[in-house]
Amino acid sequence: MWLSGQWFGLEVVERIAATVKAEPAISRRALSRRVCEWLDWRAPDGKLREVSCRKALLELERRGHVALPACEEVPGFAPEAAKRRQPPAMPEVKCRLEELGAIEVVPVTSRYSGASEIWNGLMEAHHYLGSGPLCGAQIRYLVHSSNYGWLGAMSFSAAAWRLKDRDEWIGWSERARVANLQQVVCNSRFLIAPSVEVPNLASHVLSLSVRRLAGDWRERYGYEPVLVETFVDGQRFAGTCYRAANWVWVGQTAGRDNGYSNGKRSTGKKEVYVYPLRANWQSTLGAEPEDRLVLRGSVGEAGWVEEEFAGARVHDERLRRRLYTLAQDFFAQPGELIPQACSGSRAKSKAAYRFFGNELVDMQSLLKGHVEATAQRVGKHQVVLAVQDTTTLNYTAHPGTAGLGPINTKSDQAVGLILHDTMAFSSEGTPLGLLDVQCWARDPEEAGKKAKRKELPIEQKESVKWLRSYRALAEVQQLCPHTTLVSVGDREADLHELFHEAQQTPSGPKLLVRAERTRQRQVEAAEAEAHEYLWEKMPAEPVAGHQEVHIPRNGSRAARTAKLEVRSASVTLRPPKDKELADVPMWAVYAREVDSPPEVTSPLQWMLLTTVAVSSFAQAVERLRWYALRWGIEVYHRVIKSGCRIEDRQLNSADRIESCLAIDLVVAWRIYWLTKQSRETPDIPCDVVLNEDEWKVLYASVRDEPPPSEPPSLRDAVRMIAKLGGFLGRKSDGDPGTTTLWRGLVRLANIVIGYRIAWRLAAGHDP
Repeated sequence: MWLSGQWFGLEVVERIAATVKAEPAISRRALSRRVCEWLDWRAPDGKLREVSCRKALLELERRGHVALPACEEVPGFAPEAAKRRQPPAMPEVKCRLEELGAIEVVPVTSRYSGASEIWNGLMEAHHYLGSGPLCGAQIRYLVHSSNYGWLGAMSFSAAAWRLKDRDEWIGWSERARVANLQQVVCNSRFLIAPSVEVPNLASHVLSLSVRRLAGDWRERYGYEPVLVETFVDGQRFAGTCYRAANWVWVGQTAGRDNGYSNGKRSTGKKEVYVYPLRANWQSTLGAEPEDRLVLRGSVGEAGWVEEEFAGARVHDERLRRRLYTLAQDFFAQPGELIPQACSGSRAKSKAAYRFFGNELVDMQSLLKGHVEATAQRVGKHQVVLAVQDTTTLNYTAHPGTAGLGPINTKSDQAVGLILHDTMAFSSEGTPLGLLDVQCWARDPEEAGKKAKRKELPIEQKESVKWLRSYRALAEVQQLCPHTTLVSVGDREADLHELFHEAQQTPSGPKLLVRAERTRQRQVEAAEAEAHEYLWEKMPAEPVAGHQEVHIPRNGSRAARTAKLEVRSASVTLRPPKDKELADVPMWAVYAREVDSPPEVTSPLQWMLLTTVAVSSFAQAVERLRWYALRWGIEVYHRVIKSGCRIEDRQLNSADRIESCLAIDLVVAWRIYWLTKQSRETPDIPCDVVLNEDEWKVLYASVRDEPPPSEPPSLRDAVRMIAKLGGFLGRKSDGDPGTTTLWRGLVRLANIVIGYRIAWRLAAGHDP
C-alpha cells in the first residue's frame, strides 16, 4: 500500500510488527528511523524521512496492520504553554522606509531558541492564524530593523498538495506534480506588527526574503525551491504588498462550503499568488521522472484487486478506492454495462463515469501496478513466453465517441481503436498477466501511408509497436535476471529492426518470430559473399524428426492433430537492401505438415526464427511448442471482446474508453487465469478467489443443499461457476473454458445480490 508517498509491502509490514513484538520498549522515533533505513527512505539532503515515516506508521496502526509502542512523554516540552507566553513589546513606528536603517530577515534556527519564542509570541498575538502548526519542511524568519528592533515575522513551509488554478498555471502533469511538488514552498505566514506603519515595508521584506530563501532552504534541506506560493484572504486583505513585490496572481482556492473529506471546513476562497525563484522554474517543475518498474512484493491478504492495482500510478486515495471498487464490480459481472456492473446504483454509476473522465486517470497509470504484479510472477519461472499480438476494437456502433480512427479499409468506414498487448505465459500456458499495452487511434489524415512504407523509418510506422513492446520486456528482464523471457510474435513481427535490436541487447529478452514468406528473406550461403533465400534453404535441410501438434478450432476450421516434419539450422539473416543494418545470426526451425487429411486445403507450414539456440531435435520441438502457446493470446482477446464486451462501452471519448479498458484487460486476464489455475492447483480452497457469501451461495445454488463449513476446492468451485454459465460437466466435456466461466460469474453475482436482499428482509440487517 502507498503511505506518505512510500510503498509498504507485506514484507515490510510484517517486519515492523515483528520488531515491535521483539523490542516492546522501542520508541516510535527509533522505529521510524529503522524503517527509513530498511526502505532507504531519505530526503534530498540524505537525511531519513522520520516525520513522514511516523505518519505512515500511524496510518498502518489505524488500519489495524501493526500495533505501535506507546508514545513517550518528552519532559519540558509544552508547545501550548509556549504559545501563551507574552509577545515582546513592539515599538510604535511611523516613518519612511529609509529611516528604519538596515532591514534584515533573520532565520529562526531552533524551536528552543529565544528567536523562536519571539516568533511564536508575535504570531499568537497578532496573526489571525496563530503560530501554527506549520506543514512539512519549513523555515521561519523574523524581520529586524537596526534602528527599531523587531518589526514582524514570516514563515515558509510545504506547498498545498493540489491546487487547480496553480497546477493549470504551472502546466505540469500529475506525475511531474507528485515528483516535483517539494520544489514549491508556501509563504504560510507574513506579519508586520500593527504598531509599525511604514510605506513599502511589506513588499521590501518580501523581496528580501525570497532573495535568500533558496540558499537557506538548500542549507537546511539539501535542495532549492524554484517557486513560492501564498494565499491571501480577500475578506481581510487586498494583497497589495504581493503585487508590489511582483508576485503573480494565478486564481483562487476552491473554498468549498460543504467541507473536505478530512472533516475540515474552508473559511472561504483565498487568492493565490506565486513568485518564481529561478528563470527555468517551469521546465524544472514540468520534468517528469523516469517511471521505472519496481518489484514491490505481495500486499498480503488484501485480495487480488489490490494485488494487481496497488502499484497503479494513482496518487489520490479517493480515486484509488474507486479503482478497487470498479475492478471488483467488473469482475463480479463481466460483460455487463457500467450501470449493471455497479449493481444498478445511480451513485456508483455516476462515480464510475466521473472516474473514467478524470484527467488524472489514464490507461498506462492504471496498468502500471498490474505490470509490476505480473513481473513479480514472471520472476518465479525459469522460462516465460511474452506473446505480442494486435487486435482492433470496433466502435462503429457508437459514432458519437470522440477520438476514434479508422480500423479497416476505406470502403467499410469502420472506426475504433488499435490494441497491441503483450501477455506473459508460463511454459505450461498459464497466463501470468500483461507486460505491455499500447492503444491508439489511427489518424484519418494518414490514410495511404502504407504505399510509402519503404520510404519511412520504422519510428513513423505502426510496426514500431513491436520494438516498443520488446523494450518494455527488456525492462522486465532486468528485474527478473534468472528468468528467460522470450518475445513471441506472428508473421507481422518479422522485422529486421526487431532482430537487430535483440542482437544489440544480448542480456535482454530472446525472440521467437514466425517468418513471413513474402518478405523474401536472404541468408548467407556457404560460399563467401554469396546468399540464398531462407524459404529455399530450409526445405533442403535434412529432416530432424516428426512431431504432432494440436491445432485448435478457428471459425469453420475444425480442430485437428497435425503431423509435422521438422528441420532446423543456424542462419545469418541479411537486412533488406533499403536498410543499413547489420547481419543478424539466428536459428531457424521449419515445420511442414505431412499426411494431412483431404479436407485440409492449407497444410500447416511454420518457419520460426529465434535467438534461442536450437542444436537438437528436442530443442526444435520445444520452440514449436512455445509458438503453439501463442494461441493463448487469441483466447484472451476473445475474453476481452465477448466476455468483458469492451466494444459495448459507451463513454463518449477514446480517452475514457482506454481508462475503462485498463480495468477490463485485468479482469479478462483474471478470468482466463482462473480457468487455467483450477487445472494447475485444483485442490487449493476456493476462498482465494471467492468470499464466504459467494462460495456458500454458489454451492447451495448448484448442489441444492446447505454449504459445508469449509470452502470447496478451487476446481470444484470453478466447475460450479461454469455450470451456472451452461457447462454440463459430463465426463467427456473436459474442463470448462472461459466462455462458460464469465457467464457463470454474471449469474453468480445476481444470485448473491438476491441472497443479501433476502437476508436483510428476513433478519433486518446485513449478513
